[in-house]
Amino acid sequence: MRRVTDKKAYFVFSPWIRLFHWIMALCVFVLFATGLYIGDPGFKAITGYNEPTFAVGSLFSMESIRAIHFYAGVILAFSFVFRIYGAFINPGDRLLPHFNDKEFWIGIWETTKHYLFLPEKDPRHKLRNALARLSYFIVYIMFTLEILTGFAMYAQIRPNGLLALVFNPINMYFSEYQVHIIHHYTAWGFMLFIIVHIYMAFRADYMEDNGEVSSMISGIKYYEHDPVDVDDLK
Repeated sequence: MRRVTDKKAYFVFSPWIRLFHWIMALCVFVLFATGLYIGDPGFKAITGYNEPTFAVGSLFSMESIRAIHFYAGVILAFSFVFRIYGAFINPGDRLLPHFNDKEFWIGIWETTKHYLFLPEKDPRHKLRNALARLSYFIVYIMFTLEILTGFAMYAQIRPNGLLALVFNPINMYFSEYQVHIIHHYTAWGFMLFIIVHIYMAFRADYMEDNGEVSSMISGIKYYEHDPVDVDDLK
């Protein structure tokens, strides 16, 4: 990405969040790919096979794909827990919504206009704009739903196991179909978020030249003036 050397550098993201950002991104990719296979065994629309029996004994057997899906889910769950823990010890990893601040709700509308190339009333620099703060908060809720429903479905395999002891209350309050649907549509919600997230990150990096993309590697963002929310780093 471009870099303007006369801008001031702000160390925003700790090594902690950067590490778990990429681990979680990889896990989501693996989980979505294997989830598609589990939902459509053998990828009938692509391979033409009605059943995945052609893959028995290979890496693409249902047993192997489900195992990969489960282990990726376990890694994602632990990464998410560590990600939340990092938010408590690193202020820059937090940057949560200010729900009790009127300016936050105004900022959501102003940021939306910014991305639609409409005139803004408040074009000042921010470490993380209001719309991004709200979006990430929703994503954390989605992670929680995906992890809980995923483990709840897996617990049904061994109803007397440890996972069942922890997650079967979910299966008691929701039907198997409801748990599956929540898990399924939340996964597609992640895909929608990722598409928008990648677009907005590259757009901000190119148009504002603030190191938006590289910040998740270096931890540093660049601004000509102090961002209005710079106190969130304290």
